[in-house]
Amino acid sequence: QVQLVESGGGLVQPGGSLRLSCAASGTTVFRDYGVGWYRQAPGKQRELVATISSDRSTNYGDSVKGRFTVSRVNNQKMVYLQMNNLNPEDTAVYYCNAKLTRDDYWGQGTQVTVSS
Repeated sequence: QVQLVESGGGLVQPGGSLRLSCAASGTTVFRDYGVGWYRQAPGKQRELVATISSDRSTNYGDSVKGRFTVSRVNNQKMVYLQMNNLNPEDTAVYYCNAKLTRDDYWGQGTQVTVSS
């Protein structure tokens, strides 16, 4: 059973930056997992933010391309999301995800609020 714990959320002004972190535990094959970030705003469906595969190929949601960067450090079992030039539409709960074949794990989420 993989556990994922997010951190780094908070309140930031428009145009600001935040870095989210996700710490994984409970697996010895973290490097084989595809990992990434999703978000859910009030009244909306959960949507893709960014993913990074085991071979480090990345995929981004259209609304964050060029502003967000996903990365991973396998020997530390960590996943990061660097978010720049944030705007109010980025306000959401951000969830860390790890997938490997039929295994699909989620963290509890961290709130990001972009407001002046």
